[in-house]
Amino acid sequence: MYEMVISIRSIGFVKVLAIILVVLALSCKEQSKLELKTDTLSVKSAKALAQRLLGERADGFAFEEITKDGDKDVFELETRRDKVVIRGNNGVSMAMGLNWYLKEHCKRSVSLRGNNINLPDKLPEIDGVFRKASWAKHRYFLNYCAFGYSMPWWDWSQWERLIDYMALNGINAPLAVTGQEATWQAVCKRLGMTDEQIGGFLAGPPYLPFGWMGCLDGWGGPLPESWIDSHEKLGRQILDRERALGMTPVQQGFTGHVPAALKDKFPDAKMHTVNWVEWTTYLLDPLDPLFQKIADLFMEEQSKRFGSDHMYASDTFIEMTPPSGETSYLENLGKAIFRGMSKSDPEAVWVFQTWTFWHQSKFWTQPRIKAFLDAVPNEQMICLDLACEDRPMWRRAESFHGKPWLWCNIQNYGNKVFLGGGLDKINDGIMEVRHDKDRGNLRGIGFVNEGLGYNPVIHDLMFEMAWRDNDVDIDSWTKRHAGYRYGHSNSDAEQAWKTLRETVYASPIKHPFHFLSVMSRVPGFEEKPDVHYDNNRLAEAWEYMLKASEELGEIDAFQFDLVNIARQVLSNYALVFHKQMEQAYKEKDADAFDVSSKHLLQLFLDIDELVGTREELLLGKNLEDAKRWGQTPDEKAILEWNARQILTLWGTTEINGYARKEWSGLISGYYHKRWQKFIDHINKELLKGEPYDDKRFKKELMTFMEMWSDAHETYPDKPIGSSVDVAQRMWSKYGMNFSF
Repeated sequence: MYEMVISIRSIGFVKVLAIILVVLALSCKEQSKLELKTDTLSVKSAKALAQRLLGERADGFAFEEITKDGDKDVFELETRRDKVVIRGNNGVSMAMGLNWYLKEHCKRSVSLRGNNINLPDKLPEIDGVFRKASWAKHRYFLNYCAFGYSMPWWDWSQWERLIDYMALNGINAPLAVTGQEATWQAVCKRLGMTDEQIGGFLAGPPYLPFGWMGCLDGWGGPLPESWIDSHEKLGRQILDRERALGMTPVQQGFTGHVPAALKDKFPDAKMHTVNWVEWTTYLLDPLDPLFQKIADLFMEEQSKRFGSDHMYASDTFIEMTPPSGETSYLENLGKAIFRGMSKSDPEAVWVFQTWTFWHQSKFWTQPRIKAFLDAVPNEQMICLDLACEDRPMWRRAESFHGKPWLWCNIQNYGNKVFLGGGLDKINDGIMEVRHDKDRGNLRGIGFVNEGLGYNPVIHDLMFEMAWRDNDVDIDSWTKRHAGYRYGHSNSDAEQAWKTLRETVYASPIKHPFHFLSVMSRVPGFEEKPDVHYDNNRLAEAWEYMLKASEELGEIDAFQFDLVNIARQVLSNYALVFHKQMEQAYKEKDADAFDVSSKHLLQLFLDIDELVGTREELLLGKNLEDAKRWGQTPDEKAILEWNARQILTLWGTTEINGYARKEWSGLISGYYHKRWQKFIDHINKELLKGEPYDDKRFKKELMTFMEMWSDAHETYPDKPIGSSVDVAQRMWSKYGMNFSF
């Protein structure tokens, strides 16, 4: 009996052992699968991003790659033991998941204008598995203009931060044209052009994107050879990182814009002159055989340097009129431009900005739009409806006749500094079109701002809408935004944001100039800003932020917002002194004019001091970033001229001030001095009886502006003072002037 029991027990032990071995084997098998899933390029890229962003705290996160949700990008969040597990179908989806966790669970914020990423000691746990998929196949980012207004002087460290930011916000189709000058230099050399001729074609750094759109040649050049070489390398770095994260960069396509020198080299080629603002450029007729030849060279040289992801931006007539309105010509035009890409790359997808349909609306009738678009296979073209927040084209253009298209928002023209944007329009507009039976082939969204801007709340909502299937309650969403931007709830901050939501963020920007302060306008009494909200209410938000500063004052994101709100209030308030000056001038009251004009000039200097506490708002930083790319004094000088000119005169006369900024240094060193000159001229009339001569003043002003671009005085390139302290002092000085 004893032997039998031993035998039975032995058999039981063997079975148990066998089961354990099977479980271990299966566990090892699953573990090997897990290791495979956690060792991909996407996972490595997401981990590296987390480490750059969070440092040692990145060890609290694990990343795993999963398959798409059907054809949708997807991420999952889960707490597993002591780690937060983030899964996604690529690096972008995982980064988006990380950002979602930071905002929703940690109340932390990553933005281009102030961060709040000091994580809680213990990472909050997630209840179950949170899963989110994006309805938007394409999530496009950047406008050509942004490469001139925001990023012309950036190095790799700045670009790396932007690419991380794009990934954290789910961007999967960024415009990528850095280094195009190297491609064009190579093409020009193969066409037999001299270095001097090439120098006359390639524009200065901030003007390069306008060259890629065919608007101008050579303005701000010649480019230093060192610039071309270094930016070819930088362009590859950008593309490598974007691709590693799972993005599909949109590269440049050949537009037909060619150097003027080619008209002499190829006298039989059919070329058209194209006028834009102050410049005349040459457009090679897409039906001329030389068009395809140069397109082939361009695609070959670009691919050799930067590879290809099969998506190409090409805008032959962004703000210009085609040479013929015949529908047959426009059809052949579309075919030829597309063939310029597809002959070299059969998988080519043409990414086309429909801005031209709006800008040249009298020319682009419905039959002409249809003829042009129908020339390209539907699945090989994506239309960017550039300003849906204000002037959508999709309905007028019959949903672009079957072409995939993206609902886009420009938001900022010229990267001007202002508070504003249409939260409701983004929220309602995207959802309305998604449920519209006539929406056609809507495939996603695009944020095509002309600059990176100064309104992070607009960015956050715009990017989130690509991952939401329902609209949000904007009041609740804005309160949530304040909570994660500053780390936790604060009643005063929430009240400030309620006021912002009801004032500056109540409607989209309808015109790039209408809201701008008298400070940055050409001095005079003719132009006045059109502020669409009560500045007293905005001042109320400033006061609420100061109350919140006792608790939130050390947070970087809070400091930026406080300065930006105070800046906007004071910038708007300049109109009060301006009106007093005008009235005093009309009444020929020299004493009253003296008082009001001194108040205006001092206000400008006070704003300069306020924004000088933030690196994002420093002219000096911008100028130093520009000069660092030069290797000789002459190179540094031409680059500095470009940096100054784009902010002020832009060209020679017609586009003066388009990219103006309310930056420290630019206010005190440029706008203040312009107004001082105007005031001096008015005082000559009021005090000495010399009649004001506007032509004489404008001539003197032009001389000053031209000399300013040529000058080399320096400005602080690092912040000075405490944002909270200076904002508080400015409130003590000006706060009593506001009633609410």
